[in-house]
Amino acid sequence: MSSPYPPLVPTPRVLMGPGPSPVAPSVLGALAMPTIGHLDPQFLEVMDQTRDMLRQVLETKNALTFPMSGTGSSGMETVLVNLIEPGDRVLVGVNGVFGTRMAEVSKRAGAEVTVVAGEWGRALDAEAFTRAASGKKFQLLCAVHAETSTGVLQPLDPLREVADGLGALLLVDTVTSLGGVPVRADERRIDALYSGTQKCLSCPPGLSPVSLSEAAEKSLAKRERPVQSWYLDLSLIRNYWGADRAYHHTAPINMIYGLHEALRLVLEERLEPRFARHEKNTRALWGGLEAMGLELIVPKAERLVPLTTVRIPDGVDDAAVRRFLLDELSLEIGGGLGPMKGKAWRIGLMGHGSTRQNVTLCLSGLSAALAAQGRTSRVGDALAAVAAVYD
Repeated sequence: MSSPYPPLVPTPRVLMGPGPSPVAPSVLGALAMPTIGHLDPQFLEVMDQTRDMLRQVLETKNALTFPMSGTGSSGMETVLVNLIEPGDRVLVGVNGVFGTRMAEVSKRAGAEVTVVAGEWGRALDAEAFTRAASGKKFQLLCAVHAETSTGVLQPLDPLREVADGLGALLLVDTVTSLGGVPVRADERRIDALYSGTQKCLSCPPGLSPVSLSEAAEKSLAKRERPVQSWYLDLSLIRNYWGADRAYHHTAPINMIYGLHEALRLVLEERLEPRFARHEKNTRALWGGLEAMGLELIVPKAERLVPLTTVRIPDGVDDAAVRRFLLDELSLEIGGGLGPMKGKAWRIGLMGHGSTRQNVTLCLSGLSAALAAQGRTSRVGDALAAVAAVYD
């Protein structure tokens, strides 16, 4: 009897939203490699190579570095529940959706959370963390390096100084920065971080790289209570990723194949040229958007290169523009979240999708979508601004 369901054939999309990002053909090919056992010697070698490459991309020597099963939110939960015990004080910077989530997860782990609230679309001031701390000591100082909901890049060096003064570990969300802008975990003395595969690494969602410094490892070793999540307990999982190869849970084998290839492509390109490619393409996008008369929400000095937030002009139907792009060009951009819902577009130029072709396609598509709502097309001005950046 034949299946009542047809074969799955998704319509290809040009992914220029906040994630996932376009995936390179060789990464898709790696995902389709034969599945083998999670303790097979071949797979153990893949694991070792993946860890080594991940350390290189993070620019760290941290022993406790590997991808967790699950998306970026699993990485967030992992680092927080492993480093927080009930009653610990945690200081969290909140200027977007993902800072809010860190605060919520910390509360659920039993922490006494102090929120450092900031304006959405602006970086947080390090002095605000000091004021909020009120002279107390803290277990963690948490911040989002690249706030995906707003397009803000948070300076980390001043926060490291504040954390030192508070006796705190510095914990950082690098979900949208890893592979697109420098993270430099060791140079910045980041104690704990998590990321995702589906942004600037251009691997499908499903894994969350994490890394803990020696100081964070010592904190984990001194816990008085077991980690509240058995599945995310790093003291157990490290024994599978380490020399013991002790079984914990069945690894997502093919996803690790995909990450292995995605990291290999990053290192093949080399980090500095990769960062320069992201910056040049995004500067072209910024120039084109401004030439069209569109306002970029985040001040230039605080903008996140892989993700740009654009203010939606008064009277423009947000949903109609995004539907036009999807229906006419199979192009996806993102809408705003939280207080930016209906007021902003989020445009991603991440990893494999950070190309001049995508810059041109997005600007041309936006111009056409706005013209369909009676706005004057300024595509010529936009493309001239793009050419000025490249030429």
